[in-house]
Amino acid sequence: MSHLNLFVCAAILLLLTILSCGKKNDGASAVGTAKDYPVITVTQQRSTLSTEYPATIEGQQNIEIRPKIDGYIEQIYVDEGASVRRGQKLFLISAPQYEQEVRTAEANIRIAEANVRTAEMELNKVKPLVEKNIISKYELESAEFNLQSKKAVLAQAQAALANARTNLGYTVITSPADGVIGTLPYRIGSLVSSNTAQPLTTVSNIEKVFVYFSINEKQALEASRSLKGNSTAERLASVPPVTLILSTGVEYPHKGKIDAASGLINTATGSLRLRATFPNPDLMIRSGASGIIRIPTTIDSAILIPQKSTYEIQGKTFVYKVANNNTVTSAEIKTLENTGGQFYVVRDGLKAGDKIVLEGVAGLREGAPIIPKEVKNTAM
Repeated sequence: MSHLNLFVCAAILLLLTILSCGKKNDGASAVGTAKDYPVITVTQQRSTLSTEYPATIEGQQNIEIRPKIDGYIEQIYVDEGASVRRGQKLFLISAPQYEQEVRTAEANIRIAEANVRTAEMELNKVKPLVEKNIISKYELESAEFNLQSKKAVLAQAQAALANARTNLGYTVITSPADGVIGTLPYRIGSLVSSNTAQPLTTVSNIEKVFVYFSINEKQALEASRSLKGNSTAERLASVPPVTLILSTGVEYPHKGKIDAASGLINTATGSLRLRATFPNPDLMIRSGASGIIRIPTTIDSAILIPQKSTYEIQGKTFVYKVANNNTVTSAEIKTLENTGGQFYVVRDGLKAGDKIVLEGVAGLREGAPIIPKEVKNTAM
């Protein structure tokens, strides 16, 4: 073999050796770039979740107190925020014209009663004369008709007196129910009438409170399918007691019950309005307050994953699944709406036994190698 051939063979062997070393180094480099990531194993479990909805609170009764007559406010017997009982005095309206109407009606009754007695005397005088054929029956009939007319005038006067006394009674305004007094926009001396724009005050019966909240159409349909019962009332009865979170973030100590649902979906918002009733024995909650309704839901075979293990792209939710060769693959998942808290309930996209990256997903890419570190699923 010539020296030239030996040189070529040596060069080829050297090139193969360099390429082989390069591949090994590339593999070592690839392994070296893989980082540790915590990984959890997806499991199914029975779980109770809570969904939360903003809510407004109204008293059992919110009664506007308005005057039925015209007059000046003479007395105010209560103060704002005071508790009152049914029939308790609230306002006194000064309206002397109604007192005058009563006196006039009483005088008219006395006149009408005198006219009735006069007509009766006339009738009693005519009767024997007719019986003796001294005068004609026409005189008797005329006396009887005159008595009936006087009695009708008396009845009319009595009705006028009753009406005048009713109007006079309107000068004293009492509470129509037990409750709490609202604001008092008018003070003593203010002229008020039945056409006054604002009510004199409101009486709120808050021994029970109604808490109103809304769910969207999709949630309403899902709830209708999942709840037991053939009617709306039966389905609502199967809903477990709900919790009210006050505006301070404190949980109200008494549980409530969802007992009513609107018959129509609001076309402007696409939502259905529901009502939950709560006892309010200490009158802690006032009408007009706000809060959050928390509804528990039990799922027999739920797949729960931490929210921090997910990421979103164009409104879709994804996780990184770990393959057998320790590389990651993105997978779209579908979750229940408004589950709240730190976990998602997965409806589709994962199954029990799948492994997903727990956190740090923002730094991963499709097919990236990782060094998985198994940790406990905190959703269990």
